[in-house]
Amino acid sequence: MTSRAMIHVAPLNPTLAGSWDAYVLAHPQGTPFHLLAWKTVVERSFGHRPCYWIAQECRGSSWRTVGILPAFVLKSPFFGRYVSSVPFAEKGGPLADEPAIAEALMHAAVDYARSLKLDYVELRNERPLKGLPVKERYVTFRKEMAPDPEKNLNAIPRKSRRMVRVGLQAGLRSRADRALLPTFYAILATNFHRLGTPVFSYRYFRTLLDVFGEAAEVRVVYTAEGHPIAGVLSFFYQDVVMPYYAGSLAEYRHLAPNDFMYYDLMRRACTRGYRWFDFGRSKIDTGSYAFKKHWGFEPKPLPYQYILLNAQEIPDLSPANPKYQRRIELWRRLPHWVTRLAGPPIARFLA
Repeated sequence: MTSRAMIHVAPLNPTLAGSWDAYVLAHPQGTPFHLLAWKTVVERSFGHRPCYWIAQECRGSSWRTVGILPAFVLKSPFFGRYVSSVPFAEKGGPLADEPAIAEALMHAAVDYARSLKLDYVELRNERPLKGLPVKERYVTFRKEMAPDPEKNLNAIPRKSRRMVRVGLQAGLRSRADRALLPTFYAILATNFHRLGTPVFSYRYFRTLLDVFGEAAEVRVVYTAEGHPIAGVLSFFYQDVVMPYYAGSLAEYRHLAPNDFMYYDLMRRACTRGYRWFDFGRSKIDTGSYAFKKHWGFEPKPLPYQYILLNAQEIPDLSPANPKYQRRIELWRRLPHWVTRLAGPPIARFLA
């Protein structure tokens, strides 16, 4: 245990689980990835070792939580041995009442990584900590919705709005049901293969739905004839809807299934009282980045930060890294059934 004045930072113990989640839910930068549900999902799905720290302040004879830092140890054959806050998530890093507490939590993670002789610590911050280098590769997109679906449709720029209407006029429809997970997964696996990316295991998505309960949803888009052509797995957190995993079949691109799917999700979310549409993370100057900008969303930098220990430089784990391009092309050429089998053991390290 480390101490700074009356602030104590220590590994999370089970008796403080309720305090942890209550703190995340009350913090303005809290996300689903800071909740203990994400810890459960990553442990069950991938087997990575958690290292969660909680900061508490003593006031009289009682203690109150003033900061948290969720993280995992990853030992990847591709990207080295490191601590990440948090893997498989677009946002992480410490949540704290003040910067000094966030720094104390960060130091706890660094000391732990150093004790294990790891290469570096990664913080997927939404707000940067002072004095640490920032990797400027990712941005996030978020926009407030109107309560009226028609106002949200009219707020979409003309070109993208026209594509939404293409899907509407084609008779596309959607349905949300946990029983649709196999259909969603088949579409997602096809989409990942086309992009040259190993797909996560089916168990991972099953676990997401089981652990997050009503805070997660699978929705599938169908043609007028009833063919499934797109799908999205979304989180619902506080007053935010967050489409997180999505894919569509390329042969139905002329029906604009992606535009329809996101508008349909937005339409349903705003009528249920959700206020914000979080379009999620994209790499700068990629297709998804352009798609979200064309929808009228403005990018906001995600300041991922690194503390190097045994590594000599900030790691570049992005698929856009030229050294991965040949592997991506090879993956695309493999038979689809091979990628379905071989993808999950690889994807557990693509955090």
